[in-house]
Amino acid sequence: MAIRKTRTASKSAARKPAKKAATPRAGASRLPTSMRSGKASAAKAAAGDEPVFAYIAGLPQPQRGIAARVDALAAKTLPRLQRSVKWGMAYYGVGDGWCFCCGGFADHVKLMFINGVTLTPVPPVTPVAMGKATRGVELRSARQLDEGQVAAWMKQITAAPGVGRSRAG
Repeated sequence: MAIRKTRTASKSAARKPAKKAATPRAGASRLPTSMRSGKASAAKAAAGDEPVFAYIAGLPQPQRGIAARVDALAAKTLPRLQRSVKWGMAYYGVGDGWCFCCGGFADHVKLMFINGVTLTPVPPVTPVAMGKATRGVELRSARQLDEGQVAAWMKQITAAPGVGRSRAG
């Protein structure tokens, strides 16, 4: 009986074809599992410019290009810019805290402003699980980035006490 069970097991194992590793098409970037599932990346939390640059460099295209343009715009727009990777996204701030974040997902990049309900005009997207006051935009291509509007939002949000400016003044 033991021999028969072994045969049955080996026959069923032999019938199942081995799973082939998925290979990306030539020129196509492979998305990390987290991005395919709709979650932020699994990037480890770390403060500073280099972790954010590494995070952006690790994104597939077109997300990498979009995130790099957002990062460059933030650097050009905000003196004393601070960067960090938190919760699988790049976070940006000046002064007292983090003001906005940028993260790559399967088919877009989220650019979210903490307490974005205070911005004029209020950004159109209300993200899930990022706080009731957070607002932003979802960019599917670099062409969708309205640099003038985003720079205005960056300046507005960094001027808010407790977010970008000292509470004491």
